[in-house]
Amino acid sequence: MLEIFVGVPSVVIGFLGLIGAGIAFRFWSKTDAGEEVVDRWRLRTPVLGDIWIKYQVAQFARVLSTLLVGGIPLLQALEPDLAGAPVLLIDELDRTDEPFEAYLLEVLSDFQITIPEMGTIKAKEPPIVVITSNRTREIHDALKRRCFYYWVDYPDAKRELEILRIKAPTAAETLSRDVVAFVQKLRTADLFKLPGVAETIDWAHALTQLDVLALTPEAINDTLGVLLKYQDDIAKVQGSEATRILEQVRAELAAAS
Repeated sequence: MLEIFVGVPSVVIGFLGLIGAGIAFRFWSKTDAGEEVVDRWRLRTPVLGDIWIKYQVAQFARVLSTLLVGGIPLLQALEPDLAGAPVLLIDELDRTDEPFEAYLLEVLSDFQITIPEMGTIKAKEPPIVVITSNRTREIHDALKRRCFYYWVDYPDAKRELEILRIKAPTAAETLSRDVVAFVQKLRTADLFKLPGVAETIDWAHALTQLDVLALTPEAINDTLGVLLKYQDDIAKVQGSEATRILEQVRAELAAAS
C-alpha cells in the first residue's frame, strides 16, 4: 500500500476558510434576521450609512416611478375579478418610451410583472389587453408577435356626422355637414398629418364659438390651425385651395340632397 501526503500551505487553508465564511454570511444576510442586522450596521457606519440611505431612497423612487407610470394599472389588471377577466387598455403605446414597451413584454407573454424590490406578481386569470397606436414610431416586432392586429380606419361621412352630432350637439346642422364633408375631402389630400375625428370635433366647437352657421372660405382660413397641426399643411390648404375644396363639397352636398 502506498500512502501519499500532500502538504497544503496555511495561507490556502485560510483563504478557503474566508470563502466559506463569505458564502455562509451571504446566505445568512438574505434571511429576515440577517437583513435586519446588516441594515442596522450599514446605517450606523460613518459615510457608508449615508450612501446606503441614498441608495435605498433611489431604489424606492425607481419602484414608485415604475408604478406611477404604468405599474399600478398593470397590477390592477393582474388582480382577480369576480366579474371575469379584467380589461387593460394601453392607449397610444407609440407615445411611451421603449423601456416601457420592453417592460410590457412580460405582461403580454407571461401575464406577470417582476419588480426587483417586490418580486413577481402573476395573474390568476389572464387579462384582456387592448393596445392602440397612432404610428408616430414603430412598435417592436417582439410586442407585435404577442398581439392580434386590427386596423381602425377613419369613419365614413355618415358615421363621422353621427359622432359629431353627439360630441358637438350645439353646432348647426348645416355646419356639421359642411365640416364633415370638408374633412372627408381633406383626408384625400397629400398632407403630412391628416386630421382625425378629434380634430373634426374641435373644429366644429371652434366654429360654433365664432357663431359660424355654415362654412365659408374666410371661416376656414381663420380656423384652419384647429384642423391642421403643421404649418406646411396649413400653407398648402389655406387660401385658394380651401375655396376650391369647399366648392367641391357644396356641389357634392347639393347633388346628394
